[in-house]
Formats: sequence, C-alpha cells, structure tokens
Amino acid sequence: MSSSVQISVVIPCLNEEEAVGAVVDQAWEGIRRSGRPGEVIVVDNDSTDGSGDVAAKHGATVVREARRGYGSAYLAGLANANGEYIVMGDADQTYPIDELAPFVDRLEQGDDLVLGSRFKGKIHGDAMPWLNRRIGNPILTGLLNLFFGVKVSDAHCGMRAVRRDALRVLDLHSTGMEFASEMVFKAYRRGLRVSEIPIDYFPRTGESKLNRFGDAWRHVRFMLVYSPSWLYFTPGAILLLLGLVGALILAAGPVFVFGRTWEIHTMLACIAAVLVGAQVIQLGIFARAYALVHLNEHDPLVDRFHARVRLEHGLLLGFGLLVAGLAIVGAIFGSWAANGFGRLGHVEATALGFTLFGLGVQVVLGSFFLSLLTMRWTPVRSLVTNGRPAA
Repeated sequence: MSSSVQISVVIPCLNEEEAVGAVVDQAWEGIRRSGRPGEVIVVDNDSTDGSGDVAAKHGATVVREARRGYGSAYLAGLANANGEYIVMGDADQTYPIDELAPFVDRLEQGDDLVLGSRFKGKIHGDAMPWLNRRIGNPILTGLLNLFFGVKVSDAHCGMRAVRRDALRVLDLHSTGMEFASEMVFKAYRRGLRVSEIPIDYFPRTGESKLNRFGDAWRHVRFMLVYSPSWLYFTPGAILLLLGLVGALILAAGPVFVFGRTWEIHTMLACIAAVLVGAQVIQLGIFARAYALVHLNEHDPLVDRFHARVRLEHGLLLGFGLLVAGLAIVGAIFGSWAANGFGRLGHVEATALGFTLFGLGVQVVLGSFFLSLLTMRWTPVRSLVTNGRPAA
C-alpha cells in the first residue's frame, strides 16, 4: 500500500465519455477539501467509447475490466485501491463526489461503512423516476431491512464509503447490481458499524444503463438466496404445520366443517403439504449449514444448532417418525387381519401412517447428508516425498 494515499475514490464506468471527466474533477476536488492525500480510480468496464481516455486525461488511474457488471467493476477497482478509506460513486454526475469529506470523517471516527441517503437528502428534478422513487427503491430497501435486520433508508445508493480493513470482513463476490445489497447486509450480519449521510441526487448525464425490472429481480433473487428464513424456513414451517394439523384431525375420519364434509381428498392435500414443507425446511437447513461451514456465513440460530445437534439426534428423530408410522400401519393391518381380511377401512389413518414413515426416511437420509455437508476436510500430507515415504 502506498503510504501517500489515504483516500481512494473508485468509479465504475461504462460508456460515460460525456460525464466521466467532470466526475473525476469532482473527485479530485473532494479529496482536496478533505485535506487528505488520495487517488482517483476509474474502472473502464469494457466501454466502447473514449471513457477511459477521458478519465486518464483528467488524472485518474484507469483500470480495465472486460467482464461487464456493476459488481465486476467494483471488485476490480477495490483490488487496485491503495487508500485506507475508499469512496464509491458513479460516473454519470448523479452524486456529489466533491462532498466526500463527511463520509471519510465518519470512517476516521470508527464507522466501517457509510451510505449516502438520497431519501433523507434532496432528489433534484427527475433524477429518480417516479416508479423507482415510490415503488422500486422503497420495496427493495424494505425487503433488505426485513430479511436481514438492516436499518437503512436507502440501501442502493451508489455513493458510499468503506474502510479498507472492512473489505476483508465483507468478502464481497457479487458481479451485478446486487453488489450494493451484498455490501449492506454483510456489514450488518458481521457486526460492522454502519451509518448514513443525507446527500443530493442529480439528473444523470447520458443514457442510463439500468435494467429496471431485470436489476430489481437480481436484487430480490440475491436476497432470497442469502435469507433462508424467508425462502425456506417460513414457507416450509407454514406448510408443515398446517399439513400436520389437518392430517391429525382427519386421521380419525371425515370431518364436518363450514357446512361441508372433508374427507380423503383433503387428507391427501394435507399429506402433500407435510412432505413439501418438510423438504423445504430440510433444504433450508442444508443451505445454512453449507454457508456456515464453507462460506463462514454465521446465523445465531444455526450456530446454536450446529454446536448442540449431532447426526445421532437426527437419526433418533427419523427413526422415531418411521417407527410411529409403522406402528399405525401395523395396527391397521392387525385389525384388518383379525376381521378376516375383509373390507379395509381406516383410509385416513393409513395415509397418516405412511406419511410419518416417509417423513422418517427423509429425516434419516437427510441427517446423513447434513453430516457429510458439514464435514471439514483437511488435506493429508503426501505419504511419498522424492520417491521415499514421508517421515
């Protein structure tokens, strides 16, 4: 790291020839106002115009990144940044990069990530379309706050600042627009200090590169993948609970409710809910266990279970369900045999017994797979060195 650089301003750029020169000038002005030495890095994200040349003429260090994508550009820029404090902003003149000093001051005072907030500041003119301002951004920010316990007003603001040493903790990987969400939720999940600063937001210069619906879906998809509670556990638990309650009530026979008789058809729907719900929950457990062991993504609930629950616990539960199912089916078979193998009744109870049996098999096999999934492999030193057994 260069000891003469405290601030690195990183600017992703895709065909912003018209605006990037002015943005680089604003970045230099912001560094000057902060009273700290710095550098300006423009990541030319495979532009087909002269964006890179313009940025270089205005004194920026130009990094070429052929893989297109908002996250790809930032990953390349962050890898080349030398400053202790890294300020991020777009190349389209929408953000007041020349007012970066308060962001750096917050980092110097101990914050790890500082976000700009357009909604707490001022959005000028038609800088943000009505659909984005009233629906898109509030919904995406609300989902991020809900799924991950985040408390921010503008999770997708493109002007933000981060401490260099916090980047190792964040361990960012996203290559698309979801990069912004990843940075925010990982900061909260990993206990970093996050704050917001109100900023102005101006109409962009040049044509927008955003795909309104495509980029929104990328954010939602990313949040769901990293939030198993909402993707797996919540819907799985609802299905499992409703299915079990319904199956247990109907196991004794048809039930008359709401003026109708509910019979085997409803029982089959309950069985489907039980099996699907259990499978969805199991997939969520697999996902969180893998993230914990192999990606170092911690979750308090999963951490507690990982420390206390072993393969044997899952086997006990699975075999218990399996035996209960077999006991119900066995009792029905015994009653049928005692009556001379005549008409076989107890349809709903039979369905319940086989459902418990199926659940038991699922839990037993899932427990073995979970044990394999959470196993940490340690490379074994080669037993042969230079043709001789290793000492």
